Amino acid sequence: MPSFDIVSEVEKEEVKNAVEQTNKEVSTRFDFKGSNVRVEQAELKLTIWADNEFQLDQAQDILNGKLTKRGVDIKCLEISEKIEKVSGNKVKRECEVKVGVEIELAKKIVRHIKDSKMKVQASIQGDTVRITGKNRDDLQDAIAFIKKTITDFPLQYQNFRD
Repeated sequence: MPSFDIVSEVEKEEVKNAVEQTNKEVSTRFDFKGSNVRVEQAELKLTIWADNEFQLDQAQDILNGKLTKRGVDIKCLEISEKIEKVSGNKVKRECEVKVGVEIELAKKIVRHIKDSKMKVQASIQGDTVRITGKNRDDLQDAIAFIKKTITDFPLQYQNFRD
């Protein structure tokens, strides 16, 4: 039976390159001269450090631009609303890169597929959703349907098998 997987993945190397480019641009920009603005990365957790909230927002915008240029969808970033005060008047913000289809989103995808009365079956397998059907056309219709209904989270369609 033909099938494909719905996943949400991010290339870690691209995130690392975007962080490095952000730090390089921040170090050369005139409006950040003499300030301690930087982005640190620990796996898929990013921390933005700055002297004040305005610079923090500016660094966030630079990071978002670099991630977009490198092909990383910024919808997968979970940016903390809380700005933490560090020593003096320095501030930091946490960002997490979400990877994998969360269980709530997977259930939502399965529910949408079942409600649409398509001739495909959806099953949750860990952090992926597998869609199986009798022919390729049904699977392509399912991909188009999911792309239309789920727009708030970046999804990729992989492992297409006939």
